[in-house]
Amino acid sequence: MALFMDVHHIEEGHVSADDVAGAHAADLQTQDAHDVKYLRYWVNEDQGKIFCLVDAPNAEAANTVHREAHGLVADEIYPVAEGI
Repeated sequence: MALFMDVHHIEEGHVSADDVAGAHAADLQTQDAHDVKYLRYWVNEDQGKIFCLVDAPNAEAANTVHREAHGLVADEIYPVAEGI
């Protein structure tokens, strides 16, 4: 497993934290089938940005969970390492 940070850019430029919480809940219900664990997420409501930290076998597995859970796949996804 590896850590990834994905980034979503919402075209309208505004996203609500409540909507993201609902999408995250859907991810949590879908993730086990793909050996993925969505760990945390961050939202910038005004700029329409969402960031998700995920432990997954690969980037495609992480995006598959998003696709199946709610259809909002990441615009960018980066492998990351946790710092201290």
